[in-house]
Amino acid sequence: MGKNGRKRQPSYKDKSAFHSNSESEKIFSTPADLNRAERLREVLEALNEVNKLLPILVEGKKDALALKSIGFTGEIITFHRGMDIYDFSEEIAEKYDRVVLLMDWDAHGEHLMRSLEENLKGHYEEFTPFREIIKLICQKDIKDIEGIPSLLRRLEGIAGISGVTEYRKQD
Repeated sequence: MGKNGRKRQPSYKDKSAFHSNSESEKIFSTPADLNRAERLREVLEALNEVNKLLPILVEGKKDALALKSIGFTGEIITFHRGMDIYDFSEEIAEKYDRVVLLMDWDAHGEHLMRSLEENLKGHYEEFTPFREIIKLICQKDIKDIEGIPSLLRRLEGIAGISGVTEYRKQD
């Protein structure tokens, strides 16, 4: 009930007014959320195709596990293996002609990204748009690669995993 005694009408911003078919979890995805999820999935699918041919460099194990959990099948290399940036970059440059840099976009990830860009000139540039697009789609919600799977679930809703999201008003 609203302040004036009338029944309050739910809005897209009023998440308490909707819930999924599952009684245990309240979920609400706006059309904008579903659109963002679709755009993010498209970028990730394209990146996964590239990853079948080239390795993706990420900061840590949780980032690598997150990509694997959403279907990435190619080589994913973690930076935090006890090497400094220079030695890591040298090893990568010797072993691979091209790589995808996919560092987090928090302060530490941005610093690491700049350092790797400097040390891996000529090896990554054509794939920079992947990170920039993912960052643009995700940055208001998350600041790291490991958060992508949970963000997708939230944007799509539970039923969104099967491609259909249905909601009904709570009584």
